[in-house]
Amino acid sequence: MLTGTPRMRSRADHATYAAQAEGKSRHALIVSELGLAIVGGKLKPGDKLPPEPQLLERYEISRPVMREAVRVLVAKGLVVSRQRAGAIVRPRNEWHLLDPDVLYWLIQAQPQRDFVQTLLEVRRIFEPAAAALAARVATDGQLQSIAAAYAGMAAARTTAELLEPDLAFHRRIAEATGNDLLAYIGNMLSLALRESIILSSQLPNTHELSLPRHKAILTALQARDALGARQATLLQLEETGDDIDTVLAADGRVNLA
Repeated sequence: MLTGTPRMRSRADHATYAAQAEGKSRHALIVSELGLAIVGGKLKPGDKLPPEPQLLERYEISRPVMREAVRVLVAKGLVVSRQRAGAIVRPRNEWHLLDPDVLYWLIQAQPQRDFVQTLLEVRRIFEPAAAALAARVATDGQLQSIAAAYAGMAAARTTAELLEPDLAFHRRIAEATGNDLLAYIGNMLSLALRESIILSSQLPNTHELSLPRHKAILTALQARDALGARQATLLQLEETGDDIDTVLAADGRVNLA
């Protein structure tokens, strides 16, 4: 059984502009605040960003710093900058939702239960298929890497120690598909997955619950059993959803930060 539940830094802590904003960088602060305002719905698609003079005064920044901040928001798909019209919020379906900062703002802006449900829906589509493909095409070295991540989970003595090998386990399965795009998606989902793991790990018996589920996936992968890997992954996700529901029902809302 894992001992202790110290505060674990989530990958959200390391999201570029989220982390920099804590250091009071003016550039990071304006990107973070405007990004969160857009993702959180305070600024809606079609809205213009506040007038430049107003932002210059509010953040006490120069015009070049302000324009660089807008360029960052453009690069993240949140706004489009038009000559004379200014910066305009883009439709939600055009946002780069897997960008670490945009995903961090989404986590902060959405009700926790809504975010978890969204994440689980994505995982149910992505992870079983990735596991099935990995069972067919993974190299022996990749299977050993997944097994090493599982061994790290088994050796964990605290919830903090469990987090990184758990993330590595899922990320390495995506990498073992041999598909660069799937590996990229798996890596980008790590931020959201981290939040999910932190939440489910607040159950007192998280280690005992988690290990057999992951072992079943690993066993199927090692047996090159694509159907078994798919089914073991689906079961793991179903039971993870139940665990998270239990935590949310007990606490209402749990602080993941």
